[in-house]
Amino acid sequence: MLSVLKHRGLKLIFAANMISMIGSGMNTAAVTWYVLQVTHSEVALGTLLMLQTIPALLLLPFSGVVIDREDRRHLVMILDAVRALAILTVAVLAWRGEARLWHVYLVSIIVAGGFWMFWPTINALIQELTPESDFVHSNSFLIAGLQGGWLIAGAMVGFLYNWIGLSGILFIDFASYLLSFTCYLFVRTGRQTVRATATQATHEGKVRQYFHELREGIGYIRFRPRILLLGFAWAFFVAGMLSQGVLTAPYSDRLLNAGAYGYGWLNSGWAIGACLGAFYTAALLRVTGRHRAVSISMAVLGVFLCSLPLVGTRLGPGIHLARGISVALAISVAIYAIMGCARALGGVAITSTMMEMVPKQFMGRVQNTFYFVGTCLQFGLSVAIGAIAHNRSLAYGFYVVGGLYLLAAVLGGLAMRVPEPVGARNLVIG
Repeated sequence: MLSVLKHRGLKLIFAANMISMIGSGMNTAAVTWYVLQVTHSEVALGTLLMLQTIPALLLLPFSGVVIDREDRRHLVMILDAVRALAILTVAVLAWRGEARLWHVYLVSIIVAGGFWMFWPTINALIQELTPESDFVHSNSFLIAGLQGGWLIAGAMVGFLYNWIGLSGILFIDFASYLLSFTCYLFVRTGRQTVRATATQATHEGKVRQYFHELREGIGYIRFRPRILLLGFAWAFFVAGMLSQGVLTAPYSDRLLNAGAYGYGWLNSGWAIGACLGAFYTAALLRVTGRHRAVSISMAVLGVFLCSLPLVGTRLGPGIHLARGISVALAISVAIYAIMGCARALGGVAITSTMMEMVPKQFMGRVQNTFYFVGTCLQFGLSVAIGAIAHNRSLAYGFYVVGGLYLLAAVLGGLAMRVPEPVGARNLVIG
């Protein structure tokens, strides 16, 4: 596993990823808590998530071509710079006491746009730099950095938010983007792309060439049933993780009565599980196989998420193990840790399998297709989940998101049983 750390560029990417995730994790938690404090409504949280998907709906159908055409390192650096400037602007407004709810919504939209462009780009860059035999290990380190950053963020934001407020959290996030940008700057030098000339037709005009490449990416996916099934499992997985953000803060606030403190602990539990899980994922995948690992991990996510309302309602905040930590909160943190382990296993299994199945020159377009499906699902569900949780029962919101994970488990199992056409990896259908 440590062999991937011999590559200087990969080490810098993993470091940059963890640094930026500390800031991003604190940003996400602080913004979520700020919106809940100002509005006291899960519908507002659902609206926030819905607004964050708008850039994805606009960008993802087309940005895959850009990822496959341009230098992926340069794209990541540009995305970090744009998000840093947007966050700095709102941090200054919040520090001066002039920030309004619409400012927070706007910066969240900008950051979300960068996020939806960033993750397909970084996955494609990892695939580009990693030897094929080390895909699982690279993805494990990527997940470990991601969740390690969220672990630190989750532990910090619940305790820092009441002290430094939204502005302080945003200033920390801005600093993390500056450090991340510096790391990517030294990954390699010059402009490098992965366009495969053998599959690129020559067309008059940039626009015709662009749409030819877009159709080429869709054609690559269309006749590969295993990629389709695994990709849709990925889409449900992404939609579930993002929609889950509507529920965690209200769960801490309404059922556990633990406030921002409990919210920080729940995020920390998820991150601890995912961070630790990333280090034994490679061994588990050798035992279970990747497709079976997808089904198992998604099923664990679905079942345990659906169990949380029972813990919150039956145990409640009454019995305490220590000051500020109830039995219900402790059990909930343990459940989030288990779900974090499943998230690491499922995420690494899906992304590493995709990296092996899809050629480098198509990775951006293939990823973006399924990210787009996932964001469409989230766009429709985020407000609905918020409305259900606010007007009917928080438990129903958990059941809807748990159902997404269970659907992903079914699709992952079906993908294992579908044979891939001979020569499917390199066959291109325009």
